[in-house]
Amino acid sequence: MARTSDIEKAAGVLRAGGLVALPTETVYGLGANAEDPTAVSRIFQVKGRPPSHPLIVHIGGADQLDDWVEEVPATARLLAEHFWPGPLTLVLRRGRRVPLEATGGLETVAVRVPDHPVALALLSAFGGGVTAPSANRFGQVSPTTAQHVRAELGDGVDFVLDGGPCEVGVESTIVDATGEVPSILRPGGVTREDLEAVLGRPLAVHATSRVRVPGQHPSHYAPRARVVLVEPEKVVAEAELAQERGHRVGVFLPPSLTDAEVKAHAVAAVPASMNAYARGLYGLLRELDQKGCDLIVASLPAEEGLGLAIANRLRRAAGPRESS
Repeated sequence: MARTSDIEKAAGVLRAGGLVALPTETVYGLGANAEDPTAVSRIFQVKGRPPSHPLIVHIGGADQLDDWVEEVPATARLLAEHFWPGPLTLVLRRGRRVPLEATGGLETVAVRVPDHPVALALLSAFGGGVTAPSANRFGQVSPTTAQHVRAELGDGVDFVLDGGPCEVGVESTIVDATGEVPSILRPGGVTREDLEAVLGRPLAVHATSRVRVPGQHPSHYAPRARVVLVEPEKVVAEAELAQERGHRVGVFLPPSLTDAEVKAHAVAAVPASMNAYARGLYGLLRELDQKGCDLIVASLPAEEGLGLAIANRLRRAAGPRESS
């Protein structure tokens, strides 16, 4: 776990224009000084991320929101008060403090306050905003431990803050708060049901939108193995058929089935709890990659609560190759 001296060192790296991997409650982020265009641009180089894909600016508290955006509508203020610190990102009009390099050239900016003691301590010690997409190669599985970051990015990161495993395990929910009616652009750690309860209105979930945000690429959060999505009752048959065709098959085994019921190269048991499933999702994908699987068979959970975010990540992992 990161010590005070580690946090001070990481803050110094940020001030010097370097990159710091930092823990959040969702996933580990690859952070840079949000006001340093050169440092921000280096994030794109290290990740192999297209510069048109905007980044999220992490700040230390809801009271700092006005420093980073042009205006804060009442709806955005309400959501920030209820869910920050936490896995909610608000898309608002960009303030002059935010360089276009951080927004992918857009006049909107995505902002959030992470709910992790190490991240908050770093933001306090640094005294500014930190742009921090997930600390992995673009489009691949997000990291939920410091070890994942080191294994994937190596020397591309100047300093890694170890805050232990991430508690939520999937990225933040992104809400477009620029218009009169907010909408969800990416399901995540704050559920649609919780947002609707606070706002007192239903929220649409958009697979694509006029506002570019992280996680909208057709293939995202993807392991090396190809991911195939099927109905729960078809998992066993699909896995056995793929095995017969010569694939090294990994299976996301639904809670209703046991290992003995499926023939596969490797099996990853899916937790019955959606909280546990979200927390372990990326670890399960990495595990089947590490076991040499070239195809992963999975089914989608019920799309309610955190199940909506999990289903979104699995669809993106399958990408345009998905079958059903």
